[in-house]
Formats: sequence, C-alpha cells, structure tokens
Amino acid sequence: MKKLLQSLGQSLTALIAAFCVLTLASSAHAAPDIAPDELVKQVTNDVLGIVRADKAIQAGDTAKVIALVDEKVLPHFDFRRMTMLAVGRDWRSASPEQQNRLIDAFRTLLVRTYSNALTQYRDQVIDFKPLRAGAADTPVTVRTEVRQSGAQAVGIDYALEKTPQGWKVFDVVVAGVSLVTNYRGSFGDEILKGGIDGLINSLETKNKSLAAQQQG
Repeated sequence: MKKLLQSLGQSLTALIAAFCVLTLASSAHAAPDIAPDELVKQVTNDVLGIVRADKAIQAGDTAKVIALVDEKVLPHFDFRRMTMLAVGRDWRSASPEQQNRLIDAFRTLLVRTYSNALTQYRDQVIDFKPLRAGAADTPVTVRTEVRQSGAQAVGIDYALEKTPQGWKVFDVVVAGVSLVTNYRGSFGDEILKGGIDGLINSLETKNKSLAAQQQG
C-alpha cells in the first residue's frame, strides 16, 4: 500500500503536473477542444516546469504546493464522478447535501494526501504514450510512464471523459491499480459502520489531521 501511495503521488505530481493542477500554456477555461493526450502532456510539463524552478516547493512548502494544485490541476478533474465511483452503490442513498460534502471531503483528502509528492520531484522523466483512441471516442485512456534513475518505471494511466467544459480526469490507474477502486473498499467499510454520515465524518476528521500535520 505504501508503494502504491508513493506511485499515486508521483502520478498526481505529473498531472499538476497535474495529479490535478492545471494552468496550461493555454487557459484552463479555453481548453475544450484540446486533445486529451495533449491536455495531460501540457499540464504535466507546465507544472513540472514550475516545480523545477520553485525552491520553496522543493523545500516542502505545503501551502504553496496546495495553491499550485488548486490553480492548475483541480480544474481538470471531475471530482463528482470520482467520488461517485469511489462510494459505489451507496452514492444513490446519499442526499444532495451529503453528496456535496463527500465531494468536498474526498477532493481535500486527495489534495492533502498527494500534494507532498510534488516536493519530492527531482529527476523523474514522464514518457507519454501514443493515444489509442478515435476522434469520437469517450471516455479515453491516456497512458504515461514515470521513469527515475535506480527505480523501476511505473505505468500511470489517466481516464478522461469529454464534457462541455473539455476533457476531465475521473480516475488514475497506477501500475494497474485504480485510485477510485482503491478507495472504494475503505469507503464501504466506513459506510457499513456509520452510514453516509459516518464516511463523511471519517473523511473530514482525516483531513483535519492531515492539515494539522502539514501546518506543523
């Protein structure tokens, strides 16, 4: 699990590189027509360029990393669909207010859990694979590989779907393991113990703990 989380961190690093940020060379709000593989590539290169040049991020400035993720990655992720997939069949039993709280809590959890990966970026190289999809295909999978000296390459795939606002990421698959599926088991356990509110409380408590650790 620890290795998976590290790999997921590297993947989201790439997307803020993404794992979710996103201010492309072209405006994030002007990207509906950009191809999904180009979106991932541009965002990744844009974010990694910022990380390489920012000494504060490299030194572990969590607040600056989170701000970078908020600005550059989050606009390109469909957190509603990600949360719905992670919660699974219990999503339908949640009220609209509960669904919104789940989305907010899950988004915060992902950002806080993986933002530190950006501070660990050094010499990783992202290899972007050719897109195997037709012009009308949706969803599509953009495949990449993270390479680092002295370590085995890690495959990272991004599942994207076309929306009126452009292509949005709704899942990240690292070494064959889906991020949303990985969370589904633990979410299901929390729901069995305390219902939807129990899951919300668990996520919000975890987020407060992570925030305190990062501020410390």
